[in-house]
Amino acid sequence: MYVPAHFDESRPEVLHDLIAKNPLGILFTHGKGGLDANHIPFELDAKEGSKAVLHSHVARNNPVWQDIVSGDEVMVVFRAGDSYISPQWYPSKQEFHKQVPSWNYIVVHAYGRATIRDDERYVRGMVARLTRTHEASQPTPWKMTDGPKDYIDTMLKAIVGIEIEVTRFVGKAKLSQNKDVRDIQSAGEALNAKGERVIGDAMLACAEAKAAQ
Repeated sequence: MYVPAHFDESRPEVLHDLIAKNPLGILFTHGKGGLDANHIPFELDAKEGSKAVLHSHVARNNPVWQDIVSGDEVMVVFRAGDSYISPQWYPSKQEFHKQVPSWNYIVVHAYGRATIRDDERYVRGMVARLTRTHEASQPTPWKMTDGPKDYIDTMLKAIVGIEIEVTRFVGKAKLSQNKDVRDIQSAGEALNAKGERVIGDAMLACAEAKAAQ
């Protein structure tokens, strides 16, 4: 990924938070069958002082876990949001007419080595953690014990775990940082007026930070 210096986001805590809030990643592999991409929810384990690990699972019928082997390099892409940016939103365009359309976005690429985890204990623990995390906001959270044991056991046998030890993160927050503060702020306000608050709020925060420099 091309990352100009003014769009670089390399703070670990920011990248980890983005993944936690946007856990559906795109797993890119290059196995025996060639290039492949799968959309999978991930759990990030990023303990301080140790390598980050991504945990996931796929259907046993999904050929990806047999197409790659443990040790293969893979990449997972996580996206926080994206928005089209009209040059009409920049005050400087109204004065000088020297702006063009653009697209802003916030993403993280996680590179790592995959390990196939075809064992019931790993899969059960990972599914239990994912369930606790994503059911937490429900009025009555669903639990694995809500289903009959034989049914849950059968469902767990139908999935295979994929564990990825992350070797590096590459983060990019393209928020018009190369523009004037007034242009960043105006475009951010225009996005928020349209309800596109992920990028809109991020641009307003960027404008505030740049103004304070």
